[in-house]
Amino acid sequence: MNIKLEFSKRLVTAMEQQGYLPRASVLEREFNLRHFGKSMTLHGVNKWLKGESIPPFEKIMTLAEWLQVPPDELMFGLEIKHKVDRARKRWTDDIGYQERELFEVFLALPAPQKKIIREVILTFKKAFG
Repeated sequence: MNIKLEFSKRLVTAMEQQGYLPRASVLEREFNLRHFGKSMTLHGVNKWLKGESIPPFEKIMTLAEWLQVPPDELMFGLEIKHKVDRARKRWTDDIGYQERELFEVFLALPAPQKKIIREVILTFKKAFG
């Protein structure tokens, strides 16, 4: 996966969803109207659109506000967010009372005992997993 190209696709999509043509001239004008830091050149924003570079955080924030897209979504997309949400859901929805109680007991153990328990569990996983 090319991170810069993926960012470029998300930027183009966000511009189109807000009714803007995904052209460097449009991006340069609209971005510079809203950003209070150093302005961008046509060449610089064109690199964003072509997937040759990714803007720094403060510029991502300006883009996100202008295009009404959460900055993390603009920067990273939704795939990683969905992965994290699925992992959290597994921990919050799929673990029953007995597993939670077991985790609480485990967390209360001293470090050397945790290490032994971890090794036992990993051995079981290898043997029966």
